[in-house]
Amino acid sequence: MPTNNINKSKISIVVPTLNEEENIAPLLQRIFAATAGQRFETEVIIVDDGSTDGTRDRVKSWSRDYPVRLLAREPEGGLAGAVLAGARAAVGEIVVVMDADLSHPPERVPDLAGPVLNNEADMVVGSRYVAGGTTPDWPWHRRLMSRGASGLAWPIVDVRDPMSGFFAVQRERFLQAAPEASGYKIGLEVIVAGGESLRVTEIPIEFKDRQYGRSKLGTEVIFAYLDRLCSLAGGAVSPRTSIRFALVGLMGMTLDIACFQVMIHADYALAAAHIMGFVAATLFNYSLNAHWSFKETAQMSRGDGWRRYLHFLLVALLALLLRGAVLGTLVDVNGWSPQFAIIAAVGAAAIVNYFGSAFFIFPLRDSGCSPAMRWRVASIGVICYLVLLRLFYLGLPDLLVEEAYYWNYAQHPALSYLDHPPMVAWLIWLGTAVLGNSELGVRIGAFICWFVTAFFVYRSSLDLFDKSTALRAVLLIAVLPIFFFTGFVMTPDAPLMACWAGAVYFFQRALLKESRRAWWGIGTCLGLGMLSKYTIALLGLSALIYILYDRQSRRWMMRWEPYAAVLLALCLFSPVLIWNARGDWASFTFQTVHRLNASPEFGLPLLAGSLLLLLTPTGLENALFSFWPRTWGKTYIKESIDENSQTAFADHRQLFSVIFTFVPLSVFIAFSLRHDPKLNWAGPLWLAAVPLLARDMIPNGASRYVGLRSLARRLWAPTILTTMLIYGVTFHYITLGFPGIPYPNRFRYVGWKELGRQVEHVEDDLEIRTGEEPLVIGMDKYNVASQLAFYRTIAEEDQRSHIEREGILKTTGRHLFGGNSLMYEYWFDRKDAVGKNIIMVSDTPDSLSRPSIANYYKRLDPIQTIVIHFKSLTKATFFYRIGYGYYDSYQLK
Repeated sequence: MPTNNINKSKISIVVPTLNEEENIAPLLQRIFAATAGQRFETEVIIVDDGSTDGTRDRVKSWSRDYPVRLLAREPEGGLAGAVLAGARAAVGEIVVVMDADLSHPPERVPDLAGPVLNNEADMVVGSRYVAGGTTPDWPWHRRLMSRGASGLAWPIVDVRDPMSGFFAVQRERFLQAAPEASGYKIGLEVIVAGGESLRVTEIPIEFKDRQYGRSKLGTEVIFAYLDRLCSLAGGAVSPRTSIRFALVGLMGMTLDIACFQVMIHADYALAAAHIMGFVAATLFNYSLNAHWSFKETAQMSRGDGWRRYLHFLLVALLALLLRGAVLGTLVDVNGWSPQFAIIAAVGAAAIVNYFGSAFFIFPLRDSGCSPAMRWRVASIGVICYLVLLRLFYLGLPDLLVEEAYYWNYAQHPALSYLDHPPMVAWLIWLGTAVLGNSELGVRIGAFICWFVTAFFVYRSSLDLFDKSTALRAVLLIAVLPIFFFTGFVMTPDAPLMACWAGAVYFFQRALLKESRRAWWGIGTCLGLGMLSKYTIALLGLSALIYILYDRQSRRWMMRWEPYAAVLLALCLFSPVLIWNARGDWASFTFQTVHRLNASPEFGLPLLAGSLLLLLTPTGLENALFSFWPRTWGKTYIKESIDENSQTAFADHRQLFSVIFTFVPLSVFIAFSLRHDPKLNWAGPLWLAAVPLLARDMIPNGASRYVGLRSLARRLWAPTILTTMLIYGVTFHYITLGFPGIPYPNRFRYVGWKELGRQVEHVEDDLEIRTGEEPLVIGMDKYNVASQLAFYRTIAEEDQRSHIEREGILKTTGRHLFGGNSLMYEYWFDRKDAVGKNIIMVSDTPDSLSRPSIANYYKRLDPIQTIVIHFKSLTKATFFYRIGYGYYDSYQLK
């Protein structure tokens, strides 16, 4: 009866067509069959863009008996224009968009419209890639193409199938979100324009290929999609700008390489040649790009010339620093000639320059990108840049003394070690087994651990907030000093960071989401973390305090899963327990009694300084604001229908971060009241705070701070750029240097490889003179011995030494003279040195000139020097002294 329809909602199904004559009848039959008897009325609007077959006639015949309307147009505005025209003509409050080729199942229309009608979502997407979605009969190359296109849109959308053309959306939101949309994927346009306020969900569909007609997908459509995708992200990227940029780049590259070759042939240093060539080409490129490649966007921001030039300088510096990494790696590590390596290095810099120009120097000012979207794009750009920077510099700098010491761990396999558990040794052993005894082989484990850390931080932030926050969280993991360097330097902190991030994620799942299975992840991460560093046990204390404080979480005290997690962690930690049980609990004593019995020192200022250095002043200031009680339950409430239901959960999120950050921090503060803490100790504990830091990097909802809080937030962008430049400049200086800037006196970050080579020559000469294999001893705690063991081994491999592992087995520490040399006391027994000739090496002559040294030898040579030259930028001096016929002790003498 007519009255039955008075309170019914109405949906308008918009179907764009072009030569779809054979599909019209089956499509409309299935639509009206699927929507019959539903709680909404249905109208179908066919928007035809110039069909030359009988499509329009078929639609007109249906319109006589069914609510079908034909909107006939000439080809204009593309697919997006057709859909928008249909939406404007629609009378329904809900618009459903679908293709005419029967690839979208009309039977799913009620499922698409239902959540929107119920106000559960603003938009529902029919997805091929959520659980239950399928694409039967697709060849592998089409699946790959579709997945690739969806992957390209991943940074700017939260749905799994942004390429879907089958969706339902509120008409008002649709018209507001996409008034000027273009391209062939209007759903993507709506999702991006709607931003984080648009509630989007996905339902599975079965996507079938068309049976009649021809697909409209072609090369032109693909390039238009890529162009539009970059525009939606705020970049001035298009085929035209790309071609122009490439032409300018080729001219600039010619100038660049010509300058480089001239300076190389004139015997300039590698760093000087590549910098001067880059400067000449960059100035040339900027002028042409500003007046030709990106002319339109440059003219739109003509009043910001000085700002654009500053952005140009920043991008140019970043490109230069990455280019230096590529050049250094190809020349120094891979053995390429500079003349060929510069071509690849120029290519790497060109990529940085292009995307920097498109998104940073000449961005689209009127693209409508929200701050959250710009932060998304910036986050991905910064993350990719810093990952590549670390990757290309990974094998260039000499090992730090700590890295060389832990490499010696790996050469002496054990269940544990005196000053650290064994995980760092296991990772180095694995890396060098694959990549050889090299800086890259030692550090690759730290590089991989960073990705594990980033994954868990991303998942934690996504669970707590949203994808934008998760991407900014990974940005912080990439850019903050503590996380950047633990992803580069191979120390126990690298695996500790990964395990800490995993444990925080699983604790969050268990305590905030009440996941029972998460406790298995907790046990695994804590156990592996204890194999990395004992400090991860502080997370157990944090969890206990949280459970006791939170009434809802106390139920875990009566369940078996937490106790199973503890048992699992102890099982994984058992190698260290076994080693300590066999060795009078030496490691536990060293890490507890030894440290607590050290001379009292007030170390709180040192701890505060380390926090400023690890997090940057901006990071620490924003962390304190994020934890400030006035923001609880207010700043972090998610946009939702029932806001009150989210408030308690928001408080629990912040409470979780506070407890899991400040409980470990309070332990370090208490320790620092009477002892000096180590610089890196407090680094991992901030992983629990990263999601809150990331969430608060941009204003959220009603949270509009003024004064110091607003200033702290605005400092993030310059802080990120500054740290990126500092990292690049530091690496470039250590590995390639800068023209006219020599290294400081006693600069101990370079020259170790040359020292190892020269000491190996001294050792070979002494062996030839005496006919006996001598020992080499580093005369400090472990620094010199560790570096010599590593770089003597490399020198032996280069020389194909006839004695296997000579650098490892014949290099030891000062414990032969009664000093402390940590694990060298376990690796080399003093009795094995009796009667040996010894080369003592030090970075100062004092340790070689002590009168007591003579009491250990039959005869001593005078102190001699080793002069180290590194890339013509420094001249470092080491000292060595040869002793003949070592005695076990002064008493035997």
